[in-house]
Amino acid sequence: MAKEKVLITGASGLVGGLTVEALGDRYEFTALNRRPVLEIPCIQADISDLGSIRPAFENVDKVLHLAAYTDDIHCPCGTRACDDCWDQTMAITVNGTVNVFRAAQEAGVSRVVFMSTGGTMNGYERDENSPYALISEGRFEEVPEVWPMATSDWAARPTSPYHVGKLFGEACARYFADNYDMSVIVIRLGNVSASDRPVTRRQFSGYLSHIDTTQMIDKCLSAPGNMRYRIFDAISENRWRWRDTAPAKQELGWIPTSSSDVFNYLKYDE
Repeated sequence: MAKEKVLITGASGLVGGLTVEALGDRYEFTALNRRPVLEIPCIQADISDLGSIRPAFENVDKVLHLAAYTDDIHCPCGTRACDDCWDQTMAITVNGTVNVFRAAQEAGVSRVVFMSTGGTMNGYERDENSPYALISEGRFEEVPEVWPMATSDWAARPTSPYHVGKLFGEACARYFADNYDMSVIVIRLGNVSASDRPVTRRQFSGYLSHIDTTQMIDKCLSAPGNMRYRIFDAISENRWRWRDTAPAKQELGWIPTSSSDVFNYLKYDE
């Protein structure tokens, strides 16, 4: 049986590399990337230029859209975003995502898996003395026994231009799913690090391991074709998780096998 042909945008990033390595035996991957990608066939182009990216979508079954502007996360301006953060977010994350969906639709792509972020809900961590604030601050001894799990139905509360851009992408995904013969699945990704472990104490709640990441991507790429539009949170089985992963487990059969609980949070900065 022939492998499905899957185009990865932003394939040179961490998640793209993990996907190619873990799932290369299941899918025939190609890349759309600004920089060269040596592991798989690659078309070098900027997603902000619709005309230049169209050839990458020819004869493709599905798309895994990872490309986005992320440098605002490390910008000295912090959450009070500067002009450059907004300009780059609009050009790459917003306009680029529109272009990816337009090119996919024109080429007859059957599904786009859009990589969003759990950070679209980060504003709940700013509610003073809420369970989410206590967890975010690493004050685990003060957290109540149970707390409400945030679902995709809750109002989004982004805290950076990157999160705003991803929320736009979720709305764009809904539009194309509703108006064209295209299935779109959104993954609100947890904290994936190169070291495959939490980097700060704050990340103990949202930690997502490499193996759980690629399993989730596989489940979304291979989900039934009649799944028109869904948003799924992807977070490992962490004690301090506060976003709901039950829908992914129930509807996709995703079974996370990792947990931040194996790491000692007392060794991390608060």
